[in-house]
Amino acid sequence: MASNRTESKKNWKKIGLIVLLAGVILAVLIPVAVLLVSKAFTEQEHAVRTDWTMEAGDIIAGLDEWQVDLAEAELGEGLRAFQLIPRDIEEEGFSYYDLEVQERLAGVLEHLKHSQGMSWTATQPLAVLNPFGTGSNGLYLYFETDLATSVSYTVSVDGEEIPPFSADAADSSGREYTKTHEFQIIGLVPGETNQVTLTMKGSWGNVRQVVRFVVEMPESSSGYATRLEVTDGPSEAEQAEGLFTMMRVNGYLGYGFFYDDAGVLRYEMVLEGYGFDRLLFLADEILTCVSSSKLARINGLGQVTALYELGDYDLHHDIGFGRDGELLALAEERDHERVEDRLLSIDLESGQVTQLIDFSQLLEPYFTLTRKVGATDDFFWQAGEWDWIHLNSLQYLPEGDSLILSSRETSTILKIKNLHTDPELDWLAGDQRFWADTPYADACLTQEGDFVPQYGQHCVEYYADGEEAGVYYLSLYNNNYWSLNSRDFTMEVADSVGTGLYQEGEETSQVFIYRIDENNRTFSLERSFDVPYSSIVSNGSLCGSQGNWVVNSGVAMVFGEYDADGVLIREYAYECTMQNYRTFKYDMDIWFR
Repeated sequence: MASNRTESKKNWKKIGLIVLLAGVILAVLIPVAVLLVSKAFTEQEHAVRTDWTMEAGDIIAGLDEWQVDLAEAELGEGLRAFQLIPRDIEEEGFSYYDLEVQERLAGVLEHLKHSQGMSWTATQPLAVLNPFGTGSNGLYLYFETDLATSVSYTVSVDGEEIPPFSADAADSSGREYTKTHEFQIIGLVPGETNQVTLTMKGSWGNVRQVVRFVVEMPESSSGYATRLEVTDGPSEAEQAEGLFTMMRVNGYLGYGFFYDDAGVLRYEMVLEGYGFDRLLFLADEILTCVSSSKLARINGLGQVTALYELGDYDLHHDIGFGRDGELLALAEERDHERVEDRLLSIDLESGQVTQLIDFSQLLEPYFTLTRKVGATDDFFWQAGEWDWIHLNSLQYLPEGDSLILSSRETSTILKIKNLHTDPELDWLAGDQRFWADTPYADACLTQEGDFVPQYGQHCVEYYADGEEAGVYYLSLYNNNYWSLNSRDFTMEVADSVGTGLYQEGEETSQVFIYRIDENNRTFSLERSFDVPYSSIVSNGSLCGSQGNWVVNSGVAMVFGEYDADGVLIREYAYECTMQNYRTFKYDMDIWFR
């Protein structure tokens, strides 16, 4: 009997030991697994698209000169349209963001436009779906009219859920009235039967011709939602003209999505990887990120006209115009332990890339106080990286050759002066306590007024001139989130400030407008309004001519349009993996006249 008890105790000890060992193993493996998953998640931004194939109809002709096959687009019986299929589309290394590929496709279009025996009219236009591979639901049209006319169009879908979409086409010639018409129809809804009405008008406003046809659009390339959940706010103000542009939707990287006021997807831009940081407009083209190490200029037809490759650098967070002919970009050196702390200058004529500032050198006395992100920090997925400043927006000011920067990690706005000659720190704006025990305490602007300053802010932009020289206004998205992952420093913050990645109580984020007074070295809060809480990413930016705001709260997975007083007009909910980086609203005059 005693021996049975002894044996039983031994068995229980063994079981206990096994359970203990299993617990230890799990305690070790779970953080490692989480870290690996998190690293894989962040590394998606550097992935490059390897599959450019698309669904196409039967090949009807081979164009050997350009190594492109001509296929019939499967758009139903209402309109005969083509697709251009490069013969090397399945080869390793193929990309539509290649000027040689773009030149071949442009050559095919020119050939089709001027083919012998072909007369392209409004009733029988040359129609090509996504001719340059950059916009899955863009429909290129080319035709001639006897008299000079403008062209407008309306896209309708059966049912009450999707309202009609109307636009004045921006012709590639830049002219409003012309006999030769070449443009993209923007607004065809993926996965729907679209009724298109083209209206041609003379210069006196008289209707000269109306043409109708049906387009059965295939599903979107990304599989992303064609409709967002829309909720009206209390403001009855008119919405600004344009399309909402969602940038870097996690889970759908490598695409840019353009939605109308009804929350309907009107254009899906196909990128090489990564996603937009913002769109810049240069004459009749856009300039934007198309992968983590490449930017492109793209015209209204979807054609890539110039590429800028960054070599050993990867983009992050923002681009903006600098001096004439210059693009500024926030970047990091690839495979370097220090991240998000470089500023690049890109010559838009030559494509030359120059590192203007390595901030670890410019701000070396502060950099020496920092450390790498650890596995127990809030941003544990960056463990091993030295994310000591995390620059996330830039704004060039010609006055004084200056640059306004947002540093999320330090919850501080910085101004650098003499950018292209002898760059140096001009001032810092934020919680002065953060800098009190550093060599930069004297560089801080003094907070004027009783308010809680910004924490973890994003998208600092120039808002307006001030009342005198040396005074101006900045707008920003105040995430209102305090987290420090690169320095052993603690600081108590107000109860209204969030300290968790997700909303834990009644925290809100805000759009702030700061008054910067360089003459008196002060900053003050001119006004603000509350928006849904988002600990990271996000933006609050002006849109339209009436002073409306578009605000994206990325972790909350909503964006909204607000009136000039900060009252919500309409809110849009979307799905993604954890966050969507930014949403702007652009009038897109490369597409719409």
